[in-house]
Amino acid sequence: MFSHDDMWRAIDRLADSHGYSPSGLAKKAGLDPTTFNKSKRISSDGKPRWPSTESLSKILAVTGATMSDFIALIGQDDDNVPRSGRQTIPMINTAMAGKSTHFSTDGHPIGNSWDDFNFPGLSSLHDENLFALEIIGHALMPAYREGDVLVASPQAHVRRGDRVVVRTRHGDILIHELRRQTANRVELRMLGPDGNSVSLPVDDISWIARIIWVSQ
Repeated sequence: MFSHDDMWRAIDRLADSHGYSPSGLAKKAGLDPTTFNKSKRISSDGKPRWPSTESLSKILAVTGATMSDFIALIGQDDDNVPRSGRQTIPMINTAMAGKSTHFSTDGHPIGNSWDDFNFPGLSSLHDENLFALEIIGHALMPAYREGDVLVASPQAHVRRGDRVVVRTRHGDILIHELRRQTANRVELRMLGPDGNSVSLPVDDISWIARIIWVSQ
C-alpha cells in the first residue's frame, strides 16, 4: 500500500521528469498553482492531506503519463528517477508526415527529413522509436493549435479514450481519439470542432501510435 509521502513524492518526480516544478505542473494542468505546494500536504489540524483523484487525472492527462508510469515513480529510488531533457527525438510537421518515406510499416521514423526535438518527458519509456509531430494549420482546434508539438509512441499500449496518431494504408495521417477497437474495425473520434466519428476497417490501417505528451 502506498503511503502519503509516496504519493506526494511521485507527483514531485512526475513534475521534475517533465521539466516542471510542482506548482508549474499544477498550473499546466489547469489547477490552482498552489495545489501541490508542500504547505498543502498537511491540513491545519496536522492530518495528512492526500492529492485528489481529479488532480491526479489532470496531471496524467497533461503529461501523457499513464497510471502505470505514476506507480513506477512511486517505487523508484531517487538515483533512478528519470530527469527531464534527456532525449532528442525526430520531429516532422503534420503537412509532411503522410509521405511514405518518413515512416516504416511499423510506424517507426525513417529517412533524413526529420528535425530534432528535445523531448523533456519520461526517459523511462524505453521507446527508441518515439517521434514528434508539429501541428500545421487549425483543423485540430480546440484540442491542438498550430505550433503545438505531439510526441507519440508506436509501441505504447493503446486504450479507449487515448489520443492517437493513425496512418492509413493510403498514407493519410489522422490525429484522433480512439473510441473502440475490435478485430475488424477501429472507431475514432475527430478532434476538430465537429467531433465526428470515423470507423475504419482494420485492414485499412497501417499503424497506430499513442500520443504520450503534448507541448502547448
